[in-house]
Amino acid sequence: MRSDVMKKGPNRLPHRSLLKSLGLTDDEINRPMIGVVCAKSDIVPGHIHLGQIAQAVKDGIRLAGGTPFEFPAIGICDGLAENHEGMFYSLPSREHIADSVELMAGAHPFDALVFIPNCDKIVPGMLMAALRLNIPSIFCSGGPMLPGRVKGRKVGLTDVNEAYGAVKAGKMTLDECRELENNACPGCGSCAGLFTANSMNCMVEILGLSLPGNGTIPAVYAERIRLAKHTGIQIMKLLENDICPRDIVDESAFGNALVVNMTMGCSTNTILHLPAISNEAGIKITLDQIDEISRRIPQIVKINPMGEHFMIDIHEAGGLSAILKQLSEKGYINTGCKTVGMHSIADIVKNAVIVDDTVIRSCDNAYSETGGLAVLRGNLCPDGAVVKKGAVAFEMLTHTGPAKIFESEEECTKGFESGEITPGDVIVVRYEGPVGGPGMREMLSATAALVGMGLDKSCALITDGRFSGVSRGAAIGHISPEAAVGGLLAYVKAGDLIKIDIPNNSLELLVGEGEIKKRKNEITTNPPKKVSGYLKRYRALVSSASKGAVFEDI
Repeated sequence: MRSDVMKKGPNRLPHRSLLKSLGLTDDEINRPMIGVVCAKSDIVPGHIHLGQIAQAVKDGIRLAGGTPFEFPAIGICDGLAENHEGMFYSLPSREHIADSVELMAGAHPFDALVFIPNCDKIVPGMLMAALRLNIPSIFCSGGPMLPGRVKGRKVGLTDVNEAYGAVKAGKMTLDECRELENNACPGCGSCAGLFTANSMNCMVEILGLSLPGNGTIPAVYAERIRLAKHTGIQIMKLLENDICPRDIVDESAFGNALVVNMTMGCSTNTILHLPAISNEAGIKITLDQIDEISRRIPQIVKINPMGEHFMIDIHEAGGLSAILKQLSEKGYINTGCKTVGMHSIADIVKNAVIVDDTVIRSCDNAYSETGGLAVLRGNLCPDGAVVKKGAVAFEMLTHTGPAKIFESEEECTKGFESGEITPGDVIVVRYEGPVGGPGMREMLSATAALVGMGLDKSCALITDGRFSGVSRGAAIGHISPEAAVGGLLAYVKAGDLIKIDIPNNSLELLVGEGEIKKRKNEITTNPPKKVSGYLKRYRALVSSASKGAVFEDI
């Protein structure tokens, strides 16, 4: 066992003495030592209950003959970090989480690991660590939040985010807003729609690193506790058979994840995270590969914020297994891929049942013949940009309009409040990329205002930053190269015409080459924000969004 280096032999007397100070018996010390990485905290709604999940996992480990050791991982709630300086730290926390797990598992040689995440950067950070360390590992997330209800209608965080804009536009009263505020998020769990947290928890299941149900079983269900116990039991089987993450997660597994990503229309943040995760396995995912898959995979699910359904509806309709079944029938999925359950995808879909085909449609009755996300190219984004195509109003799939320039998210928010934004505008928010931010902030407040004020069918928003999974509308992010490193976005001027053509995957600045060359000689592109501490180190190391915003090799 890997842990023997820490506990076996006469020269490990001090080590065993320290372990016994924890109250461990000789029998517990001699058993396999299983690290349980838990992101429990009192500030994140998706994490508040993870102590209960961790206890169930540890019970399962003990039932199967192991000794669990829980240790923490940090977690930032993107919802609470939105629209202020807190969001500078969200994406950078992903690298910190991966590094901190490596530090703990490197210093304390656990025989295997169980990961308990639940939110936006925590899931990918832990996935990066699992593939980097490559010792037997399994995931069990905390599960999605239930939707709230207002006047008999299911509601979620999307409704609350868009309420302020609706008030500004005279479409909603403050009393109606308070009712939403009090009821939209009814309890623990990752926010109820297909935002980044639930998107990534689904990706864990499709990659094969969790047992079925991980992505969709609600946080408050007893079924989630049973899943956690089974996860604790299963890690011991993985250890016994020496099955490691890279034995499961290969190119075909990533291919499956991208297919499901497109057919569900997951958060655009997945286009940052999946390349970063694959990088740890020595597998390269490019925007061209993602674009190719998007062009041929139909979208058969529309979950809030794109549609009226929530994660619980996916669960009750048959879960991800039912989605895989639909896709496998058309040959879109590699059913030979392995999972931590020691079954193949073929075994999983064999018994899957689609309970509600209004939630999980057939491929022949898809919402769209192409995927829910799209990669755009053009002179504004030669290295790529990303849009959640399935959440764009039909009227905005193609649009040409004048640029309205903002040098930060805060400036953009003030622009909405002061009435600067007018129908037809292409709102440009720049210097919010991985380097420029730094940290590539989400523009959720801006997109929520756009929708809430009823401008989502007449205005677009483009940025070198990114968007929350809650965002909808013609919101184009990840523009690469970003403004801070000399991308063309830095040289756009107010009133310049910008042409958006999502069906043809195009984003163009309609300014002549001569004028662009002149501007490049006149305008500097230094990031306006001065930073220190962790953000300064992050800015020095981070790569382009087109590469997943991973750290550059040193």
